[in-house]
Amino acid sequence: MSLATTDVEFKHLLNPLQIGDLNLKNRIFMAPMTRSRAGTERVPNELMATYYAQRASAGLIISEATSISKQAIGWLNTPGIFNDAQVEGWKTVVSKVHQEQCPMYLQLWHCGRASHSSFQDGGVLPVSASALKIENDQIHTPLGKLPYEVPRAIETSEIAGIVADYKAAAERAKQAGFDGVEIHGANGYLIDQFLQSKTNQRQDQYGGSVENRLCFLKEVLEAVLTVWPANRVAVRLSPNGRYNDMGSDDYQETFLAAAKLLDGYKLAYLHIMDGTGFGAPENGPPMTLQDFRAVYSGTLIGNVGYTPETAEKAITSGLADAIAFGRPFITNPDLVARVQHGWPLNISEDMSTWYAFDAHGYTDYPVYHE
Repeated sequence: MSLATTDVEFKHLLNPLQIGDLNLKNRIFMAPMTRSRAGTERVPNELMATYYAQRASAGLIISEATSISKQAIGWLNTPGIFNDAQVEGWKTVVSKVHQEQCPMYLQLWHCGRASHSSFQDGGVLPVSASALKIENDQIHTPLGKLPYEVPRAIETSEIAGIVADYKAAAERAKQAGFDGVEIHGANGYLIDQFLQSKTNQRQDQYGGSVENRLCFLKEVLEAVLTVWPANRVAVRLSPNGRYNDMGSDDYQETFLAAAKLLDGYKLAYLHIMDGTGFGAPENGPPMTLQDFRAVYSGTLIGNVGYTPETAEKAITSGLADAIAFGRPFITNPDLVARVQHGWPLNISEDMSTWYAFDAHGYTDYPVYHE
């Protein structure tokens, strides 16, 4: 991939954007990306602070997915936000990012069934909306790579406790100095497991109709809104994705209903993974930003597979207000400067370093020199 240097001007992508009371210097967001550098104690560290600060020319950085509780964990060496040491670690990260005049949101994460008993206290099963396991895949665990297990369906009486964990995590995010939070409702993790009919076969008030399947997201959001004002809270959805064995027949109805619900809260933004890099629906066309723009009046962020050129087009056309870039930010810490000057992007498909545990493939990518 390289950028045109003569016939493409990124006037809209590089323009400032206001979300709520935050003034962002451009519309290039850094998407949340799991990078597994927080160690076994899941405490953010100086290496992570360097990584994020290197990329702080972004208009907004959204942190990697961060576990709201011990129960929420499902990846090796990912950060948490459920104890004091993690709060202190995140303070260092956020401070370094703020020194570069960039705001940062924390993404709140519960893996649900995309976990394993070896991550859980007491070796209990992970939880989900229903007792349906991820098929045809394996998970990297502290015991090695293993098949997914059949999760335990969450009892109705337990849901309030998990909602309280989201609220507590939002409080700790504020203590750590973040500028806001993004609720992770995408990629087949717990909130998505409640949203989608494929994974939610509950018979209580959280299952069945689309309205009922939205209840868990609604309760989590409203709990977080007791901590943060609406203009500092966002939600991420993945209407097209098949990651973690997702993909429901009624995906269009479900995700348009979710967007309509969220529109009533006047959030900072709605983050839509509209690209098909995580798979495409089997029973219909991929949903687009245009579908969501028709029902969502607030700030809309596109994500997955965008180039600077297609990002500029999406913003120019009014479909998106900003675009979140993931993989390009891994290999291009100076992504914004490369877009601004038309410099070529550094491309690497060495996935072996994406979820490694050290600086290689993390903080050692070069900036561009003419």
